[in-house]
Amino acid sequence: MVERPGEGVPTLVGMVEEAVESIGTTLDERTTCAELVEFLGRHGCEAVAVDLLGEDVPATRPASDPALTRAATVGPRELLEAHDGEPSLTVRALDEGHPITTTDDVSGGVPRRSISVPMLAHGRLYGVLLAVRTGRPFADHETAAMHYAARLAAVHIGHARRHTAVHSTAMKLQRALLAEPGRPHPNLDLATRYLPVGGGTLVGGDWFETVRLHYGRTLLVMGDVMGHGLDAAVDMNAYRSMLRYVASADLPPHRVLRQLDAAVSEDGTRRPATCLLARIDPARGTVALASAGHLPPAVFAGDGTGTLIDVPVGPPLGTGVGGYELGTHELAPDETLLMFTDGLVERREEDIDVSLARLAALRLRPDADIEPFLEQVLDRLDAHRAQDDVAVLAARIRPGRARQRPEPGR
Repeated sequence: MVERPGEGVPTLVGMVEEAVESIGTTLDERTTCAELVEFLGRHGCEAVAVDLLGEDVPATRPASDPALTRAATVGPRELLEAHDGEPSLTVRALDEGHPITTTDDVSGGVPRRSISVPMLAHGRLYGVLLAVRTGRPFADHETAAMHYAARLAAVHIGHARRHTAVHSTAMKLQRALLAEPGRPHPNLDLATRYLPVGGGTLVGGDWFETVRLHYGRTLLVMGDVMGHGLDAAVDMNAYRSMLRYVASADLPPHRVLRQLDAAVSEDGTRRPATCLLARIDPARGTVALASAGHLPPAVFAGDGTGTLIDVPVGPPLGTGVGGYELGTHELAPDETLLMFTDGLVERREEDIDVSLARLAALRLRPDADIEPFLEQVLDRLDAHRAQDDVAVLAARIRPGRARQRPEPGR
C-alpha cells in the first residue's frame, strides 16, 4: 500500500488500490457488503454498516420511506444508532443522492463523526453505507476513498443481481422442461433426477425425455447440450422438440439420430449435443440403442451388480457427419437400465474409463424399487456434490411384461 512519507497513513491511491483488490471477490452481494465494511473498518472507521434496498431503483427516483435491510456491519452497534428526533442519515443520503456528514457528542463530550454514502452505480441505487468514528473528523482523502468504495461495491452488487436473475431464468426454464415424466407406458417403471451443479455455475443443457411408441414400446432419451447458461437451456429445448417430432415416426434409434443430426446441422444455430437413445420392447425383453457421442448406459442385475453396455458411438449431433449404428441388448424384468450425463461419473483429472468403472463396480441393494435404486446410485457416487449438472434416468420392465424366454434345449 502506498503511504505518505513519514506518516504511515494510506494515501487515496493506496486505499483505492486496496479496495479494488478486496471488494467484489465473489458474485454474492452479501459477501460484497461484508468486504466493504471490513475494508473501511481497517481504515479508521470504528463502526460501519451497509443497508440494501430490496431491489435497485433508478437514482432519479425519490427514496421516500425506503425498505432497507442491514446486510453487513462491523464495530460497536451503539455507534450506528440513528440520532434521536432526527431523520436517519441513511434515509437522507438516499433522498439527496450524495454523502451526508454529521457531528454530535457522545458520552464524555467526545464528538461522534458520521458519514452516510448512497451506493450508486450506472444510474441505479442499491443501498447506503454508514461509517462512524469518534474523535478526529474524516480527512478529505478518507471521504473520497469511502465514496469510491461504496460505488465499487454497488457495481459488484449490480453484477451479482444480474447474474442471479439470469441463473434463475435458466433454472426455471430447465426445471419446467425436465418436469418428472409420467409413466410412458404401463410396461415400464421409471425414475429420473436432475441435479444442477451448486455454486455460481449456470445451468447446463442436460436433458432427458420419454416417448411412448406403438406396441407397448418406449423410447428413452438422455442428452447433453455443450456449454452452460440460458443459451444452452434454450438449445436443449429445441433438441427435445425436434426429437419428439422425429421419434413420432417410430423409426429405429439410429435412424432417429440421423434425422435429428441432419435437421440440427441444416439449422446451423444450435450448439452440438451428445445423445443416447434406448428403445425398450417389454414384450420381447430387448432394448435397442444408438449413441451420438454419449456415455454408455449401465445395466444392474437383480443381485445389485452392474455392467456397462457396449453401444456403437457416432459423432455428436449437429456435425452433419451422421454414421450412427444400432446395438441391441436383452433386458430381464429384474434388471435396471441406467442412462446418465457425464456429471454423474466424471471427476476432475480422472480418466473417463476410470469414472465409468467406478459406476459399474457399484454393488447396490438387491430387489430395491426403482426410486430407492436411483437414490442408492446418486448417494454412492456423491452426485449431490458433483462438479457438473447431473441428469439420470432409470428404467425397469414391469414384472410379467417381458416375454417368457424358452428353456435351454427347447
